[in-house]
Amino acid sequence: MSRHAPLLWTFVVTSLAAFMVSLDNLVVSTALPSIRADLGAGLEGLEWTVNAYTLTFGVLLLTGAALGERYGRRRTLVAGLALFTVSSALAALAPGIGALVAARAAQGVGAALVMPLTLTILSAAVPPQRRGAALGVWGAVTGIAIAVGPLVGGAVVEGWAWQWIFWLNVPIGLVLVPVALLRLPEQRTSGRRALDLPGLALATLGLVGLVLGLVRGNGHGWTSAGVLGSLAAGALLLLAFVAWEARTAEPMVPLGMFRSRGYTAANVLSLLFSFGVFGSIFLLAQFLQTVQGSSPFEAGLKTLPWTAMPLLVAPVAGPLSDRVGGRPLLLVGLVLQAAGLGWFAATLSTSVSYAAQVPAFVLAGIGMGLVFVPLASVVLGAADPAYAGVASGTNTTFREIGGVFGVAVLGTVFSSTGGYGSPQAFVDGIVPALWVGVAVVLAAAACAVLLPGRRATAVVPVGEPVLAA
Repeated sequence: MSRHAPLLWTFVVTSLAAFMVSLDNLVVSTALPSIRADLGAGLEGLEWTVNAYTLTFGVLLLTGAALGERYGRRRTLVAGLALFTVSSALAALAPGIGALVAARAAQGVGAALVMPLTLTILSAAVPPQRRGAALGVWGAVTGIAIAVGPLVGGAVVEGWAWQWIFWLNVPIGLVLVPVALLRLPEQRTSGRRALDLPGLALATLGLVGLVLGLVRGNGHGWTSAGVLGSLAAGALLLLAFVAWEARTAEPMVPLGMFRSRGYTAANVLSLLFSFGVFGSIFLLAQFLQTVQGSSPFEAGLKTLPWTAMPLLVAPVAGPLSDRVGGRPLLLVGLVLQAAGLGWFAATLSTSVSYAAQVPAFVLAGIGMGLVFVPLASVVLGAADPAYAGVASGTNTTFREIGGVFGVAVLGTVFSSTGGYGSPQAFVDGIVPALWVGVAVVLAAAACAVLLPGRRATAVVPVGEPVLAA
């Protein structure tokens, strides 16, 4: 066997695993109208179909990484792949919206075990002089998955049925699990990080409480005991989480990192950016089908100028970021993103043509590319190198949670001013929701102003693991 074979297998397994879990972030977006019709789901059910995945994924990312260090990276990756595969099958077999939401939550748990370990396993397996190129390809693979998610979802729904967006994961998982067991060496680091189970429980329950209150507010009344109780409980649990993290010896999120103005601003920026973007995509993907009569595949194809644009921008934005620093690119990218959403909000109607929407898609796509590329460097440059892994994972968590709140809040604005009753009702709901998205993205741009200016950043070395049979 070639001496390069183990590295090749590592690259194939980690890249395919990352592609699969990244695809499920947006693959469901163009299937939402079909799920609504087939399962009789309302807006709340559709919101949880999206949020159940991103919420568990975002909250458990750091725990997934810690489990890999404690029990072995390969073992934890395989467990995550198995859970993701089984829960994908359960999602495809779901008889109602409740079962689908539960399966999506289990998918998110599996994804949280898989995603961070694909990066650490690949980083540790690649020689330092080739690590940058390997991680660049890994990043491109995950970027492609996000870009083609709506297109793949639309094609599958139109060609077969919405259940097949989940069935497609099953054969991939059934192949990856034995290949990972047979071809990947086990990796353990010399020091094993303790699990912060109280912190995990407080953060998870607090976020679920807030999202539950936001999602149910319009339907049950904002002053109802259930909604107010959920919001209050969520807020109190998150305050308890902060208090616990400040005093525990092994925190899930070391709060000392937030003493850095740049690190704090970058994380708030990530949350607000995802809030505006993913909340808007949730509604715009449905607008193309519900109001304009596009098929699921056509809707996915029409969103490509937005979702695929980062792939064209990245090769330019990367070198430019090294020259001028991340702050200018982030500021310009967020302003362009807000301009794109504002274009939609100002022009959407029951009769608007797709050609009139293309400039908005392109502006938003260029803006997204200018944010995605420099953000990781800005986060790592503002954090203590000793906490590079935790800093990156925390930022990813902020980004995922931002998407959860974006879907919940923009969905709430949509349902309070419009609905699914008619094309005009949908337009009446989506327009004010998009203006909220514009305001949130502009707030993210204000955070970009607070970032430190250009400075030299050193590459943070990845510790070599101890290999185990």
